[in-house]
Amino acid sequence: MSVTRTNAFRRAHDHFEPEDNSDPQAQRRMRGLLEQIDYAAFAANKEIVGQALGQGDIRKFQRLAVAAAQARAIWVSQALAASAAGGKLSSADLAQLHHLRSTFEELAEAYEAMRRMVERGYIAMPSPTPQGG
Repeated sequence: MSVTRTNAFRRAHDHFEPEDNSDPQAQRRMRGLLEQIDYAAFAANKEIVGQALGQGDIRKFQRLAVAAAQARAIWVSQALAASAAGGKLSSADLAQLHHLRSTFEELAEAYEAMRRMVERGYIAMPSPTPQGG
């Protein structure tokens, strides 16, 4: 079983792995079937994500990155303000810090998810322009 570690949580990929003692022909059939299943998931993701998010655009990434950076700065700024007060937090202060951290984490995870969508080909991106030439 493979595990993907992201900033906030682990995502386990529990894919079936055929037994080594299967005959080679059965293994080939199983691999072919699994490839068809994986392609069906790829095609569904490409279609649905493409419809929902449209063409990839570096400006979309920049907006999401700026929003995550701003959320992080606000969260840490609030935490620093709490530390200046000796770390004494009311329930409301703690709830606000939790909300700010969750906001940052969600935005950061969305950025990473969108990046993975580009890596996997679910979102089409324009070809990069050549640098310095």
